[in-house]
Amino acid sequence: SESARRRIKSMSLPGVATGLAWTPFGGDILFVEATKMAGDGKLLLTGQLGDVMKESAQAALSLVKSRAEMLGIEPEMFRKSDLHVHIPAGAIPKDGPSAGVTLFVALVSLLIGKRINKDIAMTGEISLRGLVLAVGGVKEKVLAAKRAGISCVLLPELNRKDIEEVPATAREGIRFEFLKTVDDALQLALEPEALGRSVGSERLAS
Repeated sequence: SESARRRIKSMSLPGVATGLAWTPFGGDILFVEATKMAGDGKLLLTGQLGDVMKESAQAALSLVKSRAEMLGIEPEMFRKSDLHVHIPAGAIPKDGPSAGVTLFVALVSLLIGKRINKDIAMTGEISLRGLVLAVGGVKEKVLAAKRAGISCVLLPELNRKDIEEVPATAREGIRFEFLKTVDDALQLALEPEALGRSVGSERLAS
């Protein structure tokens, strides 16, 4: 967990997000790194991604594309660039339907050039309409966030009740925010100057 703390502190570039994963051995921190290069619209996926996570990445990209105008992203960019998502290999392989929000936020951060708050970790699956869906392993994920020194955890609104299962000592010092939509995640995760005029509050409220 000390290496996780160091890694989180070094995250100062757009496109790098901290997720929370469940493994058979408990919760773990999940790093998502996104970058882009000249290309023709391909999505490259490398690192510790199982099949379910690859599907989440495809869904996250579709969601970004569908919101491109609202986010201030030039649609032309998707035709002229390849996007590369990398999840560095940890000691334990990770897969499962809980990284959609993290993948979406990482891609938006990269494409609008704004950083993600390094003190925030998130978990949640996404629908193609931008809803944040419930996930499992909340207790284990919160414990992993605690070990890594995370001060704010973003969880699906649908998992609000699961916080009661987390020991009070593990919740201490962590602020919990609950997400109904991916717009909520952007509002909370991107650094204050990040959204600018590209995502208006009236759109986020709708």
